[in-house]
Amino acid sequence: MSDFLLTLNAGSSSIKFALFANDETPEALARGQVGPGQQLGHDQHAVHRGPDLVAHRGQEGRLGGVGGVGDLLGLAQVGRPGADLGLEVSAVGGEAVIALEGPARAILSAERVALNLLCRLSGVATATASLVEAARPHGTARIVCTRKTTPGLRALEKHAVRAGGGANHRFGLDDAVLIKDNHVAVAGGVGPAIRRARAGSGHLVKIEIEVDTLAQLEEALAVGADAVLLDNMTPETLRQAVAMIDGRAVSEASGRISRETVGAVAASGVDLISTGWITHSAPIVDLGLDVA
Repeated sequence: MSDFLLTLNAGSSSIKFALFANDETPEALARGQVGPGQQLGHDQHAVHRGPDLVAHRGQEGRLGGVGGVGDLLGLAQVGRPGADLGLEVSAVGGEAVIALEGPARAILSAERVALNLLCRLSGVATATASLVEAARPHGTARIVCTRKTTPGLRALEKHAVRAGGGANHRFGLDDAVLIKDNHVAVAGGVGPAIRRARAGSGHLVKIEIEVDTLAQLEEALAVGADAVLLDNMTPETLRQAVAMIDGRAVSEASGRISRETVGAVAASGVDLISTGWITHSAPIVDLGLDVA
């Protein structure tokens, strides 16, 4: 087992977390639920037709992660009655939303892990869709996620964001350069930070920088930032920032984004609205597996 220890300092105390690398994949999670002594009868190897994934009554949302979870856990074919298979968003609310077909043992062995993931990913898709719908009447900004994802589930959660109508930001630190406030502090300012990043990057690498003020934005534009992350700015300040940028860079708003605030942020004219909430704090959609 490959593992490492992360230590966080909190005041005078130290908090330690053991992190296990490459073990908590969906496949490993499913294997861990079975174990060598699982008490399932041999008759459950038989093909069973008709178990349904059911949204518990009163639940409404968007379905996410169906194809990915099915593939990762080795589930039987998954399909949605009356709809095309895939990760397209689908309203759910008390009815059967997915039909499974295959060996009962395989389905029942993977049931809990599959439901855990599907409930979680559908919650991500639903939260994303709520922001997309709230922003749509006010502008053309795209809702994008961040790297604030559950360890081990980054690809699945980012896929769920797309199922909810959003788009993905970076998958990792190697996708592009994003200069944050701590990097600016270490480099000695916005201009020096961008120049150092540009000198150490290839000509195809995009550079984005986080700015908190219009003065920082002016400096970032002067040295040729490809994108600017406008952090925790009011809608009025965002409008001023978009006017200053005037198409010279991609504009991204972030900070305190919610269904209640996203409309005003979108109306400022920014290109992107990023939020970590849709992946790190989205409530689940309550799903269950019922055999017909």
